[in-house]
Amino acid sequence: MTVASKTVSDVIHSHLGVLTRAEKQLAESLLDNYPVSGLGSITTIAENAGVSTPTVVRMVQKLGFKGYPDFQAHLHLEVEATISNPIAKHDRWAQNAPGTHILNRFADAIMGNLRQTLTDLDTATFDSVASLLSDRKRGLYFVGGRITGALAEYFFTHMQVIRPATTLLSSHSSSWPQYVLNMNAGDILIIFDIRRYEQEMVSLATAARKRGAEIVVFTDQWGSPAAKLARHAFRVRIEAPSAWDSSVVTLFIVEALIEAVQNSTWDETKERMKTLEGLFEQTKLFRKPG
Repeated sequence: MTVASKTVSDVIHSHLGVLTRAEKQLAESLLDNYPVSGLGSITTIAENAGVSTPTVVRMVQKLGFKGYPDFQAHLHLEVEATISNPIAKHDRWAQNAPGTHILNRFADAIMGNLRQTLTDLDTATFDSVASLLSDRKRGLYFVGGRITGALAEYFFTHMQVIRPATTLLSSHSSSWPQYVLNMNAGDILIIFDIRRYEQEMVSLATAARKRGAEIVVFTDQWGSPAAKLARHAFRVRIEAPSAWDSSVVTLFIVEALIEAVQNSTWDETKERMKTLEGLFEQTKLFRKPG
């Protein structure tokens, strides 16, 4: 097991079927407030879960770690990765940068991200989200953070053409209660939130769920806290040889979803496109050749 390929949470989930009753109790305790719940002493973790310290030792070894210190070291690396600022990320990549051109380094990183994300992504989850987005009885709401707001707007712009009842939330969280006020049971809130997670996203997801909305979250491999409130979450690989995280694979999934929804509702979408083209013609938005 390596941190690059799986998080500790992933490993715990993949082993739940082989854990004893006491070990499952411990696993559930660790996942309840992950990753903070695993950062205390072995005695504290055992007491919080209501199990013995030997149970902790046996479970972490069963998960593939050499022992509790190794288990905790992986957790610390995850926490460090999720809170890294752009300067820290740049310095980490710069120290290990190979002599190849930046284009090649980026291509290698992005292709690796895409391969690993597709390996982890459940196609049933993708299909379920596409079905939810295609249901015109459901309103769609899109929101992103300081950087991911651009992805939310991109997704919204396309979905606004494909179907009615789509809303892009303002970047100002102070206005979000008004949007939540308009949400109905069954509506979909699509949240984009990657590491250095934005605190307001959990509050927004919580309020939307109380209104009966379904939550879909696009996040990274570590998982935004808002993902715990989601019906579906896309955990996308974002590492790149840069001070900044990569949005390439997230955009790939977004564009695939756009096509899946468009294809499933093509007759209605085509009519909307024809009407929109007529409006473009009236407003002379686009320059004609010749």
